[in-house]
Amino acid sequence: MKRTASAAWSGGLQKGAGTISTQSGILTKARYGFKERFENGPGTNPEELIAAAHAGCFSMALAAQLEKEGMTPDRLQTLETVTLEKDEGSFSITLIHLDLLATIPGADQSNLERVANIAKRECPVSKLLNTRITLSAKLET
Repeated sequence: MKRTASAAWSGGLQKGAGTISTQSGILTKARYGFKERFENGPGTNPEELIAAAHAGCFSMALAAQLEKEGMTPDRLQTLETVTLEKDEGSFSITLIHLDLLATIPGADQSNLERVANIAKRECPVSKLLNTRITLSAKLET
């Protein structure tokens, strides 16, 4: 399986602008630029897209792992925070944090934490990311 996305950029860093599109068409010329990345302007940015991709991948990996353990989640809600910081003159993603709120019949908090950590480790996007990934998991009753 292969998936594609494209980016186009015009101009310098601070005054330039770009668009991002995906093969599926869900993003078609979505705006991104300096303001979207560093000043919360309208549009998207690479860190937000990484957060969305990883949160989705983790949630799917967790659902698969739960099924292996004989459990089916009613709901998995994952919020991901990607931290971008300036370090020695350049920017780096220094931390990714997953906040999970789960409704899983028959599960307990310790099972959720164990299985969620397996999913965090096994998620293909987690394997791609070269930074520290932390996880908080809470079971809704």
